[in-house]
Amino acid sequence: MRVEYINPFVETSYSILKEVLGGTEVKRGDLYLKSTAMPMMGVAALVGLAGDVEGRVLFDMTVETALNIASKMNGEQLTSFDDLAKATISELANLITAQAVTKLQELGFKFDLTPPALFVGQKMEIAALSGTSENVEALIVPLISECGKIEVNVAVRERT
Repeated sequence: MRVEYINPFVETSYSILKEVLGGTEVKRGDLYLKSTAMPMMGVAALVGLAGDVEGRVLFDMTVETALNIASKMNGEQLTSFDDLAKATISELANLITAQAVTKLQELGFKFDLTPPALFVGQKMEIAALSGTSENVEALIVPLISECGKIEVNVAVRERT
């Protein structure tokens, strides 16, 4: 996995989170790799990538963190993960990936994205990239704020 593909997602996630959370401090945790088949935390916004590389970006968080973020972004306390909260988290994923892909296109890479898909539930698992029998590892970048932890989970490979 080339770092040129990963950095725009990490940098954009950090700056947009800081912006939408009203300047709240956002800290970047240590990067690590994990199998793409590891269980998710409870709410996962997934955006597919196609073009020079194929793969996906996943924004993984607990329901509590998702509610905290959605509450901050909407300026009101949300108490259940309803349609407004779901739409808010999907829009956050959309903002981040669109800006990251724009940065990648400025560097000469060509990408298309899928609209965000939102998964909510316990013990969810995102399987390997489609069309491959090998287990692709994902680079995980934890971002921690007063709202909780979001793991920016990027799994990409160059198209062959």
